[in-house]
Amino acid sequence: MRKFKYIIQFILIVLLFFIYRLIGLKLATFLSSLMFMYLGPLFKSKMVIKNNLSIAFPNISNFKKTEIIKKMWSNYGKIFAEYIYIGKFRYGSFSKKIKVENQDILNKIKKDASPVIFVSGHFDNFELMAMHIEKSGINLSVIYRPLNNKFLNPLMEKIRKRFICKNQIEKGSSGTRKLLKQFKQGNSIALMIDQRVSEGISASFFSKKALTTTIPAQFVKKFKAKVVPIHIERVNGNNFNLKIHHPINFSEKETIESITLNLNQILEKMIIKNPDQWIWTHNRWK
Repeated sequence: MRKFKYIIQFILIVLLFFIYRLIGLKLATFLSSLMFMYLGPLFKSKMVIKNNLSIAFPNISNFKKTEIIKKMWSNYGKIFAEYIYIGKFRYGSFSKKIKVENQDILNKIKKDASPVIFVSGHFDNFELMAMHIEKSGINLSVIYRPLNNKFLNPLMEKIRKRFICKNQIEKGSSGTRKLLKQFKQGNSIALMIDQRVSEGISASFFSKKALTTTIPAQFVKKFKAKVVPIHIERVNGNNFNLKIHHPINFSEKETIESITLNLNQILEKMIIKNPDQWIWTHNRWK
């Protein structure tokens, strides 16, 4: 039954990608936005999303929650449609749609040839961050979680490796070992630190404990690595502002716990700025 469901999903997504390619980026993202706003809530738990919002923003009204959720699904749909155009965002005319703040930081990282840890979350459109880092000439490795759909996953992996970042490392203990090896070889690392992990530690996130990855903190302690937060926001249609934050040099006195907490607090500020552009569907505080 599950196999049949995955086959149907694969066929529908390939068909949508084909249609999106024919009708152009603007119309594709508009239609995809509408589709996700109406269909998204049917496939993801409304209760999880609302509970997450209540934890992060305990004082907001139900009206505001509904507004954030609606915009989140709209943005989710736009991200989906933009996958078929990701090549044009990297190499074509759509690259002008990404405005970068503090490009000089990336230029210096490239010049110094000393690997760093880039950290961020699933913002709108999160794939463009790793794409731009690699495009800037920085050797980069990223952690990714394979899709459950074994028919769709090869297609998405092909898109990611070709246009986003060629060094895609599967999430897990073996992936962490590969990260370590590639970091020693001079590759910077890009990590999404906003998802719940089983191998992390319990750290405060919006004033409530949540399992959080310690990979950035471990690399700081082991290699004295610099951490570079990066954030992206959708500003108008298919236009984006990408901000490279200044590298953080943690002192030797910092612990795994304090570094992890510090990065969670940075992530909180990013989410607060545009709550509708963060993906609230993950059961972050489970």
